[in-house]
Amino acid sequence: MAIEAGAPWLIVGLGNPGSEYAMNRHNVGFMVADLLAERVGGRFKRAGRAQAQVVEGRIGPPGPLNRRVIVAKPMSFMNLSGGPVGALRDFYKVPVGHVVAVHDELDIDYGVLRLKLGGGDNGHNGLKSITRVLGADYHRVRFGIGRPPGRMPVADFVLRDFSSGERKELEYFVDRAADAVECLVVEGLERAQGTYNS
Repeated sequence: MAIEAGAPWLIVGLGNPGSEYAMNRHNVGFMVADLLAERVGGRFKRAGRAQAQVVEGRIGPPGPLNRRVIVAKPMSFMNLSGGPVGALRDFYKVPVGHVVAVHDELDIDYGVLRLKLGGGDNGHNGLKSITRVLGADYHRVRFGIGRPPGRMPVADFVLRDFSSGERKELEYFVDRAADAVECLVVEGLERAQGTYNS
């Protein structure tokens, strides 16, 4: 998809609000959004009626590759993410092809990234909610969390904190996911996939 000059990008980290969820596997999208906010030098603030926190800034080198971005964290709980995302898309006049959802992915090994445009939700309630509002033609940065061990229910697994072993590498993987988002926004999906689809 061609990158439209001048149109802003909406980067949405998916997660659940509240300190009790902060280190859950399901909240890795929030972790990436926090790092991106830090990189653009902003602090999250309430986004009017959108039930989200946002940081506005710019990504990319000075000149034609510099992009205006809105980094967002919906504050509505994961399975209702579509409402805040739709409200932000309308308010900032973001084309659907400039929306990027960063989320946890069960069917990918821990720390592995996959970037794509469109497709199904693979049972992810946050994506399901967004797709109901936007349609499916938005970008996804899928952050692998692996499958639950043994017979642990999926809902229990995603709402548990990363293990102590996983946490040793978490900062590196979150950093890499933020790099992938920046590459997608500045250089396009094909370049980002070639570099980060591990």
